[in-house]
Amino acid sequence: MTSNILVVEDEAKLAQFIELELKYEGYTVTVASDGLSGLSAAREGNPDLIILDWMMPGFSGLEICRRLRDTGNKVPIILLTAKDEVRDRVEGLDSGADDYMVKPFSVEELLARVRAHLRRTQEEDPESLQFSDLRLNRSTREVYRGNRSIELTAKEFDLLDYLLAHPRQVLTRDQILERVWGYDFMGDSNIIEVYVRYLRLKLEAEGEKRLIQTVRGVGYVLRD
Repeated sequence: MTSNILVVEDEAKLAQFIELELKYEGYTVTVASDGLSGLSAAREGNPDLIILDWMMPGFSGLEICRRLRDTGNKVPIILLTAKDEVRDRVEGLDSGADDYMVKPFSVEELLARVRAHLRRTQEEDPESLQFSDLRLNRSTREVYRGNRSIELTAKEFDLLDYLLAHPRQVLTRDQILERVWGYDFMGDSNIIEVYVRYLRLKLEAEGEKRLIQTVRGVGYVLRD
């Protein structure tokens, strides 16, 4: 699946340059131009990685790092800044950033660091996911509700995997389409609703509590 990268940068030309380079590499990119919109995009968009400027209007990059980490968000963060003193690097990393690049920087090095962090994150993905009494094993592709085994089609499994990987997070229809069906999907616009209905029928076949909740006008959330 295509990785989604959030770029939070108030210098428009630099943000556009980074966006174009990332898109050329095949990533899906969201851009925010100030701290407040960047924090909102980080919380609501569930990016796989964030490229974050230090000095911005509204919240600084450090403040965004701290707020995300305080809520348990572990998304990889690469901090961009003109500050190059050792104490600045220490402050940036201590705020919760995973990496640090001083402007001006080589785009080739930035892309290499993006690949490294995404690779590390993917390697750490758990083999098994669980929420409430619902369990999914990625390697065996087995799904259980309590002790009851549930047979899913490939796409049903992928949809449930995505929901289980982001419990209690509201996922928009666009996010689900992009991650499960691909950003260029041109099929039935009601495909998500159809598959959610399929999943609910199978997950609730013996009267179990509904876990896949509808957020009207937005998307879906896995919540008990």
